[in-house]
Amino acid sequence: MPGMTTRSKLTIWLIGLLLAANSIIALATVFHLRRDFKAEVQRRVRLDLNSARRVYTDTMRDRQEFLRGVAIDGSLARALHEGKAEFAAETFRSLPIGGEFDLLLLLDASGTVLFRAHNPGLRGDSLRDDPLVGRALATRRPASGTILFPASALLRESARVAAAATVAPPEADAAPRGAPVVSDGMLIATAVPISFEEHVVGALLGATLLNGHNDLVDLIKDDVFQGDTFEGREIGTTTLFLGDVRIATNVRTGDGRRAVGTRLSDEVRRRVIDNGQPWADRAFVVNDWYITAYEPIRDPSARVIGALYVGLLERPFRRALDINTQVILVTMGLTTAASFVLVLFVLRHLLGPVDRIIGMSRRIIGGDLTARTDVRPPGDMGLVCQAIDAMVDAVADRERRLKEYAQRTITESEKLASVGRLAAGVAHEINNPLTGVLSFAHLLREEGQLAEKDRHDLDIIIHETERVREIVRGLLDFARQRPTHKAEFDVNEMVRHTLKLVGSQREFERVEVRQEFAADPLSLNGDRSQLQQVLLNLCFNACEAMEGGGHLTVRTARQNGNVRIEVRDTGHGIARADIERIFEPFFTTKAVGKGTGLGLSISYGIVQKHGGTFEVDSELGKGSTFVVTIPDRADAVAAPTP
Repeated sequence: MPGMTTRSKLTIWLIGLLLAANSIIALATVFHLRRDFKAEVQRRVRLDLNSARRVYTDTMRDRQEFLRGVAIDGSLARALHEGKAEFAAETFRSLPIGGEFDLLLLLDASGTVLFRAHNPGLRGDSLRDDPLVGRALATRRPASGTILFPASALLRESARVAAAATVAPPEADAAPRGAPVVSDGMLIATAVPISFEEHVVGALLGATLLNGHNDLVDLIKDDVFQGDTFEGREIGTTTLFLGDVRIATNVRTGDGRRAVGTRLSDEVRRRVIDNGQPWADRAFVVNDWYITAYEPIRDPSARVIGALYVGLLERPFRRALDINTQVILVTMGLTTAASFVLVLFVLRHLLGPVDRIIGMSRRIIGGDLTARTDVRPPGDMGLVCQAIDAMVDAVADRERRLKEYAQRTITESEKLASVGRLAAGVAHEINNPLTGVLSFAHLLREEGQLAEKDRHDLDIIIHETERVREIVRGLLDFARQRPTHKAEFDVNEMVRHTLKLVGSQREFERVEVRQEFAADPLSLNGDRSQLQQVLLNLCFNACEAMEGGGHLTVRTARQNGNVRIEVRDTGHGIARADIERIFEPFFTTKAVGKGTGLGLSISYGIVQKHGGTFEVDSELGKGSTFVVTIPDRADAVAAPTP
């Protein structure tokens, strides 16, 4: 956003952040609202399914209690006990219970049919293998459950019941997915034992057909949903399935008829009928979306034969959810708009001095250190302006002191450069006479008639002259200016040569120099002269730290692919607070006139150019250790200079 003011940028950023934050909050709120809303509706429909199951089992229990009341009839039990089958059948026929059940049978103690209420002419077959009958006779207790009767068995019981069990799909959905007409029957059945003097003498088997039993699903719907409606439609629906086909339901088709004969969706069928697991989620039921719950219906042998369904029309809940969502979004929109106005108001009144600060900053960048904000608005902005003015005052004062110190340092450096050039010239002038002295000393040494004492004195002269020449040569090598370049050199040899050079200095008379070199040659690709300057600086600093004498230890080693040079002294050490600043230019702990504060700064720069590191460890009163670590093949070295 070039060309825009700070206030404009800040305004855009704040408004953007506010808009993004409110959008995220709104989306998160709507997301959680919809998720929680859906979870709550699904929880309700699961509870409704539990209520539907209770009504279903209560219906089964009512029929069981009804048959138990019949089974305690004394004349019926006595007739069965005495083996009077015909009398027992006549007694059973006289009881007013035929209309309560679609199947009603009287059995003897072996499970043989003595009488069929809806087909009296058929008797004598055995139902001992029927799971409900077998359980009732074996346990002497009533047994109830949902059973599946094939069409042939229904026809044997009653032609009317067999006809009532037939369920055909609606004409508009004839045989969906190739489904045939349902002719089998699903029934809730109860077997009740008949006892006489604690002996089972027979049993009653009663069953009610669920195919087309719309009274039952309406009873469940009224009990569970209490007649709730939305736009003239009942909210709750209930269905009984035989397999995946609706055999009794109050779900309506588009023309208002009950959707008997329609089928489950593939997804629900696989979950509930094929896998025998409950299912709860939104689903498209016949012609509308519902929040649904299904659970399998099992026969006495635990085989899934159908399903029980309850569903809540989704539209009323969706409308309530949409209204809540709209309220949240409108509220968030109004809040965002109010926040925009507030942001603009705050920025206008709070950031007024920003323009003055920007103008002052531009003047300072241009070099005018006299620029100030000269405003003190109330609050934090006034403190900011005051702090900025104080900062500029400090910068101006530091700039003044740096200029003064730089001028003094330049003067000192020029003086040192002149002394260096003078020392180099003196060393050069000394070197010529030394060569003559050494040559004549060697000539005299070769005279054959010299006394032993004179020969010994000449040896001393030759040795000391050679030592002086080596010192002068080292001084010339160090003082000679040369281009910066990298080359392979032996670190041990460089250190040895440097220590020989400093060892001749008067300052090192009371310092014991110890050398600990790596056993293997240490080859390094770098600028020998610059690294020698670093080592010389460290050695002279160590010597100055040991005014009364001490030990100077220089170690070289190879460590983890790096060359390590360690310089340790036994001087007065460095304060912990000063260690953090010793590499700053012009910082020194020496007395005025004893140092420039540039040596360690320059050395630090040289080591960095070689890709190395500089470590310092010091303790007051015990000494200091400087460690220079440089990679074997340093890529970062100084560029050549003319």
